[in-house]
Amino acid sequence: MYGKPLDAIGFVKEFDPIVAEMMDREFTRQKEGIELIASENFASPAVIAAMGSVLTNKYAEGLPGKRYYGGCQFVDELEALCIDRAKTLFGAECANVQPHSGAQANLAVELAFLQPGDTLMGMSLANGGHLTHGSPANLSGKYYNVVSYDVDHETGLLDYDQVRDIAKKNKPKLLIAGASAYPRAIDFQIFADIAHEVGAVFMVDMAHIAGLVAGGAHMSPVPYADIVTTTTHKTLRGPRGGLILCKEEFAKKINSAVFPGIQGGPLEHIIAAKAVCFREAMQEDFKTYTHNIVKNAKVMAEGLLEEGFDLVTGGTDNHLMLADLRPMGISGMELQTRLDANHITLNKNAIPGDPAKPSVTSGIRVGTAAVTTRGMGAEEMRRIAQCIGMTARDFEGTADEVKAIVADICKKFPLY
Repeated sequence: MYGKPLDAIGFVKEFDPIVAEMMDREFTRQKEGIELIASENFASPAVIAAMGSVLTNKYAEGLPGKRYYGGCQFVDELEALCIDRAKTLFGAECANVQPHSGAQANLAVELAFLQPGDTLMGMSLANGGHLTHGSPANLSGKYYNVVSYDVDHETGLLDYDQVRDIAKKNKPKLLIAGASAYPRAIDFQIFADIAHEVGAVFMVDMAHIAGLVAGGAHMSPVPYADIVTTTTHKTLRGPRGGLILCKEEFAKKINSAVFPGIQGGPLEHIIAAKAVCFREAMQEDFKTYTHNIVKNAKVMAEGLLEEGFDLVTGGTDNHLMLADLRPMGISGMELQTRLDANHITLNKNAIPGDPAKPSVTSGIRVGTAAVTTRGMGAEEMRRIAQCIGMTARDFEGTADEVKAIVADICKKFPLY
């Protein structure tokens, strides 16, 4: 897969063996386990090296060529390169590469276009949306008047007519499309039409599917949306960070909302890693990789169905799927805990109309980005689905067998 990363743990051990030992245990967990969390992936050694570089020493408030600090001539070049690569990769008019996270990117857009009390419309957290799409627990839900749309609780699918009706009734100033737990392709053209009908600014949060978009494995929102936000990890396989793409007419608002609106100095070492990530995503093998993510997800979905799981929407179009565990008689929290013990990592997740508490849930979310990075294919997806089924049905009786299968798969597909 990748070349061997720099021995960062060894460097840290020279000074702080306690921290180094903790880092080493986490690295071991990653190497010896199967990672199915849909929002996680494995960055390349080049991305990791850029993050752990001397660029972390530099303050650079402002934009390239318009900094508040001296000595920025070289980070100006670097950030300008990162911006150009982001625009090229996604076909965008403008890009801001400074957001520290996807949540920061979303909050910056909201700050740019909304005043406290203005109406924001996004997918509800309970039905697959994100905290920053208007959850009452989040700043976005506290500062703005939020109206949410759901998926159909029977089919698990977006009801675009319902979205249109809610938008017409509430006239949001900002309409958000995008999700954290929606296994089907989203039609951005329909959302754009709805936004235009009600005079809303249209934003797409493509954090989960950004890599698929970059690799041509999912419809791009860029031609349809006024603003597109994303993380740079997940399917894009870069550093943990955020990115905002927008039309030229909105660039000034977006830039000022990021700084000084919600952030101070940008993280130039992370921006360097983003630049490396964007270059990686421009390569032909990345396109192959993203299509393999989708292929693996479909095989995984088929395998889970064969194991008796009930999948929300019946399958997947992207990198993730949601399994309703109620027919299995087990909660999402319990299965997550069991799988952790068997060296398989995923997360409990609410299903549409979930009767269980958010801390318990009736479902799990399964993603294939990280396992595809390790080179796993259809055979491994079937074996992993079998392991999940065995763990759900008979944890104590099958634990040793599941752990042996996991160890065998991980040995055949080393992380680095």
